[in-house]
Amino acid sequence: MSITSQYYEEHAKEYFDSTVEVDIRPLYERFLKYVPNGSRILDLGCGSGRDSKAFIDMGYQVSAIDGSPTLCKLAREYTGIDVQCADFLSLYGEPKYDSIWACASLLHASRTQLAVILEKIRDAVVSGGAIYISFKYGDFEGERDGRYYTDMTSERFREMLAEVNGLSITEEWYSEDAMKDRKNNWYNVILCKE
Repeated sequence: MSITSQYYEEHAKEYFDSTVEVDIRPLYERFLKYVPNGSRILDLGCGSGRDSKAFIDMGYQVSAIDGSPTLCKLAREYTGIDVQCADFLSLYGEPKYDSIWACASLLHASRTQLAVILEKIRDAVVSGGAIYISFKYGDFEGERDGRYYTDMTSERFREMLAEVNGLSITEEWYSEDAMKDRKNNWYNVILCKE
């Protein structure tokens, strides 16, 4: 088990409690303008299930994946949907999602894994599908606060994306942390499958 997986297993309830009520509606609004009403969204790295529940309540068909068995259980109870316990690399082949939401989740993959994961995401979404991803802003990569992080800037992300065919940037922006007790800045990007 990776240090990040171990962290979320050991702190699952604390993480759930600290994130489930965080209001990130401005992020939803930016993403959903590219997502057809009622379509299929994959919440990749769903954590507490907060975003899955919000999308379900808005009438979307949601599938959710997380790597922590305990968080999957908590998210299942919160959302009422089946939450698959799997890692990012377990995505496979056919394009069955209209869009993919990866909020503060792919930031735990190493830079070398990210290009492979983006290829898997590309293959799992339909042509024209929107993909939202967020990273802590910066150029750090390594262990911090008991978890592995890969921070991003626009320049770093574009360098990595150049290794992946079939995805283009639709929109990108920087934002402040929605959790009021934290001072992180975030790099947000919406991709489109060509």
